[in-house]
Amino acid sequence: MFLNPKPVMSDYLTFDAAESLDRESRYLINKAKEATSHSYSPYSKFKVGAALILDDGTVVPGSNQENASYPLCMCAERVVLYAASAIYPGHKIHGLAVVAQRAKEKDLVPATPCGACRQVLFEFEERQKKPIRIVLFGPGKKWFQFPSAASLLPLAFDKNSL
Repeated sequence: MFLNPKPVMSDYLTFDAAESLDRESRYLINKAKEATSHSYSPYSKFKVGAALILDDGTVVPGSNQENASYPLCMCAERVVLYAASAIYPGHKIHGLAVVAQRAKEKDLVPATPCGACRQVLFEFEERQKKPIRIVLFGPGKKWFQFPSAASLLPLAFDKNSL
């Protein structure tokens, strides 16, 4: 049962090529690609990189970190969000890019944030009272640009749900 239903949003833009995106999004995509090289993914062989940009222009990269005890793994999105919060407290997150590739391959593969990452993104957005723009490589080899984390997680669980 939902105690505080929110309107469902599905606003997003699609692009056939990264070159069609704005300069900041392209920059974040490149930083996210670089971050995949720091992925520790010996079990899944699925390397995920994320990069975010703060309100002062600082870029923070992150990558997924696996563990033999699977529940202890951490997705790239949460790694980068928590790192930004710990290292740059008080700064607002302006945008985030997420990319993925299989080990030993250089082509990107579609990947979107899992439910846990969407929830964490949503709460960061709520805390800062400002949307976080999100860029992802998705199905059909297209780039997707979402105006906010809320658009990735309609009917999110928030403090009003408690």
